[in-house]
Amino acid sequence: MNAKTYVLLFVGLMAFASCSKKADNDSKEMAEDQNEEKFDSTKIEDDTEFAVAAADGGMLEVKLGELAVANAASAEVKKFGQAMIDDHSKANSELKALAEQKQITIPTTLSDKCQKTYDELSAKKGAEFDKAYAELMVKDHKDDVDAFKKEADKGNDPELKSWAANKVTTLEHHLMMAESTEKAVNK
Repeated sequence: MNAKTYVLLFVGLMAFASCSKKADNDSKEMAEDQNEEKFDSTKIEDDTEFAVAAADGGMLEVKLGELAVANAASAEVKKFGQAMIDDHSKANSELKALAEQKQITIPTTLSDKCQKTYDELSAKKGAEFDKAYAELMVKDHKDDVDAFKKEADKGNDPELKSWAANKVTTLEHHLMMAESTEKAVNK
């Protein structure tokens, strides 16, 4: 290993050690704390917060898509869930690569909030699941579209701005799909 690798490994271990002393091991909070230490005085602190939130939300979309494929009664919900798995897995991989390039720490597991959402939805099956999932996907994608547009318009990091801008159309399409799915399961 070269010196840079040792330094990065050491910094990562120190950050992990300092974060693991917290009573709460929320991966999102740990990533935010590490980024604050690295980027606190820079103009991209808001960009790092966006990246952390996007990673957390992207992981949730994939996990909930997997639940939809397994637990839904409606073929339309299953199809939508598979689209979430496919599209968000791709976006998550792109964001991970961009974050690594920028030395931005992103969460590797769901935040406590996202885990709670996942747990609540995983307790549902069939038509009850379909309605709850579709409703959540509409709300979630409205929030996503707003957050990604904000980053695309006001972000400071050019690559993160560009990545966010390139995802807006897909997220708007997901929102339309979610609204259509919600209408179908509420008939």
